[in-house]
Amino acid sequence: MSTNLDETARESSPQKLSNASVLAKEFKDFLLKQNALALAVGVVIGGAVGRVVSGIVDDVIMPIVGVLLPGGEWRTAQLTLSGTNAIKYGDLLGRALDFAIVSTVVFFIVKAVLGKPKPPVPTRPCPECLEAVPTAARKCRACGSAV
Repeated sequence: MSTNLDETARESSPQKLSNASVLAKEFKDFLLKQNALALAVGVVIGGAVGRVVSGIVDDVIMPIVGVLLPGGEWRTAQLTLSGTNAIKYGDLLGRALDFAIVSTVVFFIVKAVLGKPKPPVPTRPCPECLEAVPTAARKCRACGSAV
């Protein structure tokens, strides 16, 4: 009886390998066509950049801000309305300050990484169709006339 099972396993083995390779190819195509791999890389890099920004803000900028701002627990400042109801304006101001600092740090990191934008290619209008054509071009790409 065991020889019967072994023969069946041997006969279906090439079919299983074929199905597995087809499935692997489909999965690879899915990753490439749907940009899932690029999205995953973006999420991982975004997380790493987020940790760098948090480190810069927490370890470099916030100690300086702490020296410049008045002492005390200003983030817990609140206006009590009745009982435990209160307007926590200190917390709101703290969050606004955190947002301003983080967005400024992100701006400078992006500016440092990307550098200056390239100047646009100088263009001139086509005399026939008025399409913008690069100044070095000899033929309009829209109407085909010589410029």
